[in-house]
Amino acid sequence: MPRPLLLASSSATRLGLLRAAGLQVTAHAPRVDEDTIRAALESEGAHPHDIADALAELKARKIAERHPEALVLGCDQVLDFDHRAWAKPASPAEARAQLATLRGKTHRLLSAMVLYDRGAPVWRHIGRADLTMRPLSDGFLDGYLARNWDSIQHAVGCYKLEEEGVRLFSAIQGDYFTILGLPLLPLLDYLELRGFIDT
Repeated sequence: MPRPLLLASSSATRLGLLRAAGLQVTAHAPRVDEDTIRAALESEGAHPHDIADALAELKARKIAERHPEALVLGCDQVLDFDHRAWAKPASPAEARAQLATLRGKTHRLLSAMVLYDRGAPVWRHIGRADLTMRPLSDGFLDGYLARNWDSIQHAVGCYKLEEEGVRLFSAIQGDYFTILGLPLLPLLDYLELRGFIDT
């Protein structure tokens, strides 16, 4: 009998991906002050790769402490541009500034996963995707934000590839699931290998 999985995230996208793959999963939002942790790691010179991994592990650990016998998946996604980790925009003005900086350039999304089993980390993975943004006009950016702010305000990079955000890009290298914040194929491989899910 496959074991249930606890997702240490409030992301409806991640939950939907896992359920669509046929996994028995429930979401539990961890109480984590991401901004403070991110700032502390950045002040120590941490690479965006390490920031994503640390936040994913912290989220998994928080839920694993409450459910010590469970299989818990923690996730985090970081936008890496010019070796700096970008946070989600706090306002439409901040989103516009981010998009204006990224247009015409390539940035990287890092999607980290850490899996806890019976209170201990047993597996981790960081997926990577490189996205090149079109040289968008100011008018397009203004219209895009006006149409999409409610949907993208909680999305790193100010876009959702599964929505109008796909129009921002001229080239994408990497896994689609990684861009959505959950590198699903490596996770399924591990769960099947360990017998956590049926094969």
